[in-house]
Amino acid sequence: MKGNTLNGSRRRLISVVAATATIAGVVATSTVASAAAAGPSPKPAPAPAPASQAMTTLPTAPVEKVIVTYKSKAAEAGSNTAAKKDAAAKGEETGESLSFERRLAGGAALVDLGGEASKKDLTEVMDAFRADSSVASVEADIRAYAMAVTPNDTDYSKQWDLFEATGGMNVPGAWDKTTGSGVTVAVIDTGHAAHSDLAGNVVAGYDFISSSADARDGNGRDSDAKDEGDWNATDGECGTGSRASNSSWHGTHVAGTIGATTHNTKGIAGIAYSSKIQPVRVLGKCGGSSADIADAITWASGGTVPGVAANATPAKVINLSLGGASSTCPSVYQTAINGAVSRGTTVVVAAGNSNANASGFTPANCSGVINVASTSREGNRSYYSNYGTIIDVSAPGGETRRATDTPGTVTTPENGILSTLNSGTTIQSTENYKPYQGTSMAAPHIAGLAALLKSAKSTLTPADIESAIKANARPLPGTCTGGCGSGIADTTKTVNAVTGTTTPGATFTNAANVTISDNTTVASSIAVTGRTGNAPAALKVDVDIKHTWRGDLVVDLVAPDGTVRNLKPSSSSDSADNVLATYTVDASSEVANGTWRLQVRDVASGDTGYIDSWSLTF
Repeated sequence: MKGNTLNGSRRRLISVVAATATIAGVVATSTVASAAAAGPSPKPAPAPAPASQAMTTLPTAPVEKVIVTYKSKAAEAGSNTAAKKDAAAKGEETGESLSFERRLAGGAALVDLGGEASKKDLTEVMDAFRADSSVASVEADIRAYAMAVTPNDTDYSKQWDLFEATGGMNVPGAWDKTTGSGVTVAVIDTGHAAHSDLAGNVVAGYDFISSSADARDGNGRDSDAKDEGDWNATDGECGTGSRASNSSWHGTHVAGTIGATTHNTKGIAGIAYSSKIQPVRVLGKCGGSSADIADAITWASGGTVPGVAANATPAKVINLSLGGASSTCPSVYQTAINGAVSRGTTVVVAAGNSNANASGFTPANCSGVINVASTSREGNRSYYSNYGTIIDVSAPGGETRRATDTPGTVTTPENGILSTLNSGTTIQSTENYKPYQGTSMAAPHIAGLAALLKSAKSTLTPADIESAIKANARPLPGTCTGGCGSGIADTTKTVNAVTGTTTPGATFTNAANVTISDNTTVASSIAVTGRTGNAPAALKVDVDIKHTWRGDLVVDLVAPDGTVRNLKPSSSSDSADNVLATYTVDASSEVANGTWRLQVRDVASGDTGYIDSWSLTF
């Protein structure tokens, strides 16, 4: 008998499905909207190719600069002025427009060739430097490329949610560091529909639906997590306001976003494509009960459930794209979640699709979870997504129709989240791919990111993972009323932060000499363009000043808004020559773009010099 108590309440899918037939409305009366998809049988899928790393042909880039290392006793080794003169002389000798650009960290000189050099011209320039007895070595400034490989999956170009700058989650840049290997992600959902784009990544799961009628397999709980379908034959079959619907294959769609096989010349790419997916079935006909869901959370994370064999491959990430209406988190949920977290499992939940405060929906309102709202391709909060102060972060959930379009229609399928599915309207048929929308689709993006992080650094706790995701999210480029957490998750930035990898910064240099006379203040300017947001907390300032008795000098960095940061104070006891140093300053409160100045003040008489060059690295 199905009751209305918390432990027996029904939980429904938190997605709004893009289908060619009908979809349920976004807002249900007392539960989050459920959905079902139906459509024509797809074209036969191509034969699967081995899921191996695709080979990449690197581009052949022209050489525009050379790196010259002078012998230690050569004037050019210590003087930028001498290096400038030598570059100009070599240019005259070879008929090229050569110029000294800047000094590298190891002391070598970077020489600009004045544009793209032909192989013949490059050889002549390098031969000229090699013939100089002051030169230790010369080499071309060649291009390097990130080792991330663009997936060859046939529908990857439709996965805007992974790579587009506005609404995407910046996933590809993380794949050269981690792809999720060694991590199991439990998808607690409708179970698993066989799909060749998932087959290699699925491990044994469990069916926790205790009602054999709801499970549709005739025997209730068992070790077979096969999705038997969640269709409803008639309106009202699952309570007042429920509608007839086809099977959704919801769990299979969620699983594809996380772990679809990648680089196999078919279908889509999964975010954590080397992770393992563990299907745990809790949703059948008319949803699922919180009692079954709580047991599933416990089992999936390696806990003990009476009468159920231990999980041989406990998950380190759990995805819960489900929920129901409740003003508080049921204790049965909270206890299960607390246990999972204590065992080191990160629990990701969907916020819900009622365009309402997520605090009224569970398990979104439970503590210890990462609560995920949905965003659109334009970077706005999806029109259906729940919101509020309990949202932790947002991720792409898509919009397969506009808010003003008739419910049940699919008008913008290209703006949904494409993933693995099945074409059956009731029982399983042939595999296919379709776009869905919903916070159910947003949550697995974060579950996939959590798997990448855990794989990259196994010592991370659930709290560490949540903190890293939130700290490295970016503001929504669009609008969000009501609260969307820390913003849209940024996969590459988060992985880089956890692994200690930094994205190479842009360097801006001024190598024009500025004379420093006694008791004067001079400045050299650098115009910074093309950056976004603020300067970094570790802005690197490289300074090369030629001046006897350097203690005479006060050196400051002046930001575009006039804020002064002292790099070097004066000192009457510092009689050494020259300021050749790298300073690191916290400039995170400053807008990056604008004119920055290196300001040098000579506070004494008797010694003079000049600013040779300086640079900023962002």
